Amino acid sequence: MLTYSVILTPDPDTGAITVTVPAMPGVLTWGATHEEALASAREAIELHLESYIERGQPFPPDRSPLG
Repeated sequence: MLTYSVILTPDPDTGAITVTVPAMPGVLTWGATHEEALASAREAIELHLESYIERGQPFPPDRSPLG
C-alpha cells in the first residue's frame, strides 16, 4: 500500500480544512472536518495516481511536509 504525506491547514474564518499533498502539487482539496478532509485527500490521491497509470508513468515518491 502506498502512503503519502498530507498537510492539513484549518481556515480560522470558516473552520474548513484545506489539504495539500507535497508529492503531488496538483492535489488540493478540503473538508469540513479532519475526517472529511482526509477522506477527500484519499480520493484525490487515488484519482491522481490513476492518471499516472493511464500515462504509463511511475508514481511520485512521497515528500516530507517539512521540505
